[in-house]
Amino acid sequence: MLVTEESNNKRADIFLSESIDGLSRNAAQRLLADGHITINNSLFKKNTRLKTGDVIICNIPSPTPCEVVAEDIPLDIVYEDADIIVINKPRGLVVHPAAGHFSATLVNALLFHAGDSLSGIGGVMRPGIVHRLDKDTSGLMVVAKNDAAHQSLAAQLAAREMERTYQALCMGRVKSDNLRIDIPIGRHPNDRKKMAPITNKGNKSREAVTYITVLEHLPRFTLVQAQLETGRTHQIRVHMAHIGHPVLGDGLYGPKKQPFNLGGQILHSKTLKLRHPSTGEVMDFDVPLPDYFVKALEIVKNKK
Repeated sequence: MLVTEESNNKRADIFLSESIDGLSRNAAQRLLADGHITINNSLFKKNTRLKTGDVIICNIPSPTPCEVVAEDIPLDIVYEDADIIVINKPRGLVVHPAAGHFSATLVNALLFHAGDSLSGIGGVMRPGIVHRLDKDTSGLMVVAKNDAAHQSLAAQLAAREMERTYQALCMGRVKSDNLRIDIPIGRHPNDRKKMAPITNKGNKSREAVTYITVLEHLPRFTLVQAQLETGRTHQIRVHMAHIGHPVLGDGLYGPKKQPFNLGGQILHSKTLKLRHPSTGEVMDFDVPLPDYFVKALEIVKNKK
């Protein structure tokens, strides 16, 4: 990985946790302490300040045997080769095991489908996972089948080269046809399950930028396209709620009492553009809106 100007003077452990999706800061510190990562061919400490142009090489050790059980869960595979799997994730599927969800996740399904052919950078609980979607967000995700592919994809995310666009059905009428929402996001100060827009510089937050394009005005609602420049947890949901147009069905960031019982937010990852880790080919993927999204549009359009 090459350190860019925007990461100049950033701590090494912070840079690594931000650059390699699924790698926590603690995990980055352990890898540094064990000598698995070098800067300009030399070992360095977690608190080393990086400089523009530094070259970081990660030699991630083979993961310990994964204790997550493979499960025969159907996958909608859009594309697959020796390096990557592009999946159209259904709504309601949790991406990786965590407290309360140790089975019936995307990782369980991937282990059944691909066996040991998944990258180990994300750790034993997140093999192959480069980026995530919320449980009730559907659509395109890319999964890495080896560590080299994982590092390449993670670098593309960090450099903002991977393009991801979503469609969302939002409450109210979004007045401007084109918006750039540039509001940092951090952990909610009072609710650890939520994220929040952070405008106070004294609070911990990370840059978050979303581009919104209005696709269609509907009675009391707006269909929008959201393009991510950054990829923070719940970013689109937090940003849309902050500007007064929460995603329909989002009871966490929108009103607790929703106008319709839709089973979750109406948010779909529709397109994905990336550079293939091995060939360098630019690849574009596009999937249609799922049935639940189409049904929500029909309900909204028929609502007087």
